[in-house]
Amino acid sequence: MAGKFEIKQSTNGKFHFNLKAGNGQIILSSEMYETRSAAENGIESVKKNSADATRFEIRTSAKGDPYFVLKAGNGQEIGRSEMYSSDAACNNGIGSVGENAPDAEIVDTTQA
Repeated sequence: MAGKFEIKQSTNGKFHFNLKAGNGQIILSSEMYETRSAAENGIESVKKNSADATRFEIRTSAKGDPYFVLKAGNGQEIGRSEMYSSDAACNNGIGSVGENAPDAEIVDTTQA
């Protein structure tokens, strides 16, 4: 089962997306965008940058849990993961983004 990007609209009218793995688990979430078009551009950036391991940055939360961010070539954050229980799980999450993002379909849930 392939991964997919889901575009959503929040109650404040802004748009964001989640990348879900084939099992339905969210593996990357975006920032808020002013327009649907900007969110779609963000998805294209994830597809492009997820193939480059140097674009991922592992960080540690205030509670000590590892997570990662994906950055564009200009250094801007384009997505971040959930908190993980271990460094190994975090690295698996990075691998999952790299596997799922390039060919993931886009599902626009704002059209429903």
